[in-house]
Amino acid sequence: MLIAVMVAAVPAVASAQDPHGAPPAQQKRLPEPPSKLPKVGADKTRGLDFLFGALKVAPDETSAKHVEARIWAQWLQTPSDTAALLMMRAKVAMDAQQTDVALKLLDALVKLRPDWVEVWNRRATLYYLQNDYGRSLQDIQQVLIREPRHFGALAGLGMIMQDLGDNKRALDAFRRALAINPHMDKVPELVKTLSEKVEGRDI
Repeated sequence: MLIAVMVAAVPAVASAQDPHGAPPAQQKRLPEPPSKLPKVGADKTRGLDFLFGALKVAPDETSAKHVEARIWAQWLQTPSDTAALLMMRAKVAMDAQQTDVALKLLDALVKLRPDWVEVWNRRATLYYLQNDYGRSLQDIQQVLIREPRHFGALAGLGMIMQDLGDNKRALDAFRRALAINPHMDKVPELVKTLSEKVEGRDI
């Protein structure tokens, strides 16, 4: 359902870069991995299933953030040293706001490892920071095809839809993200605000 919505939305937003001055890149924050990630085991699928279960029932914020970091670590894991090096260089370029360099590296990575979920997510983030919502949505679609539980990509989808003024689709995406990761920063507040706009206040 969500994928179909995004596919339908892409042509409409491909040229929807805000001409009235979108926020600077440094103010546009998408969910991203913590700076320090734990070591992860080899059994990725089983490990993720366990971690997503643990994330839903985490008793407090500290425990949830620990589990979330382990999930990001799984997503960033790759058996290819070359791919890992290219990803590291792309992150350095993005942090330095060298977007052309970062985009070339991520384009190469998508061709090299099209099965790697986090490559698509990282490029979607870069396109979002450039206000290229059409390409960002296409890459988010690729993320969610490979990993429907990617709460970072779902939150990114919500932010794009919110930027485009589609509060209903934004609310749907944020709710999906929150159902997977109930401890996401700022997303509960966004759901509350959008719920009031879309569905009205409770009487």
